[in-house]
Amino acid sequence: MILNASDLGWDESSGSDPFFPLDKLESSPEYEVPPLTVWGVALCISGTLIATENAIVVTTILATPSLRAPVFLLLASLGLADLLAGVALILHFLFLFCVEPSDWSELITSGLLVTSLTASLCSLMGVALDRYLSLSNALTYGSSQSRNRAAILLLLVWVGACIIGAGPAMGWHCLGMPNSCSVARPLTRTYLSLLCGGFLVVVMITLQLYAGICRVARRHAHAIATQRHFLPANHSYASKHSSGRGFSRLILVLSVFVGCWMPFSLWGLLGDASSPPLYTYATLVPAAGSSLLNPILYSLRNKDIRKVLLQACCPHRYTQNTHINYPADV
Repeated sequence: MILNASDLGWDESSGSDPFFPLDKLESSPEYEVPPLTVWGVALCISGTLIATENAIVVTTILATPSLRAPVFLLLASLGLADLLAGVALILHFLFLFCVEPSDWSELITSGLLVTSLTASLCSLMGVALDRYLSLSNALTYGSSQSRNRAAILLLLVWVGACIIGAGPAMGWHCLGMPNSCSVARPLTRTYLSLLCGGFLVVVMITLQLYAGICRVARRHAHAIATQRHFLPANHSYASKHSSGRGFSRLILVLSVFVGCWMPFSLWGLLGDASSPPLYTYATLVPAAGSSLLNPILYSLRNKDIRKVLLQACCPHRYTQNTHINYPADV
């Protein structure tokens, strides 16, 4: 989902380009690498940050045998998808400022970005489904059968994402046919419309799952309230405080999720090749920024993952604390 250098720019009438200088490539017989710009530096830094933090998450989950519950498989899939998004941004930077761009570089970069964003969004839906099932079927969810189902679901997600991402390289592009281009060259408008339509469907399903989570949590809270006279006063207060924090976190997650994915999904359906590229960047940046926020909102907030990371960063302190707190187990 990458814009061609000749199509980018903040001023459509002047043809100015935030990544490329105004001189056209055809003006010189030999390709000259364009000078680095602020936007190019931001592209490289954001891609590096996204790839680094998600690589840490994926490595942590895969290297820890105890992290094999369905939720960790989903978080690993989310981290891998966001890692590929960071790699795609880095490749886009290299093709713009380090090597001569070509049609194949555009197709490879856009295909990789489509694959990563599709897998990331579907993994987010899987995380919401995991939370819903863990609340609805707390006694049985997390068994080996649940893990197998989660693994099969993720396999289907990645196969589907790879097939969708291979569309541009398999011929579904607008190179040589500028009239069929979408707001994100080299993707055709038909391809991008179907892609964004699918994104909206996944977003709606995810919101429905979170609505179901709220309903289940409300039922649990009501069940606790009916037994409040059996509980100590401090336990009742702790339950209320925990529920309030959980609701605030849910609102934060939903706000970031909708704010990152809705703008580009709608713009991809409404815009066309004649639309100002500035609007495309304004809507595509939040979608890519989702890959930067996902590890913070989902993986790094998980206490088991944080525990493994702290043990890896401070093994001596962690061992010492374990010895002090649990002397009978050492």
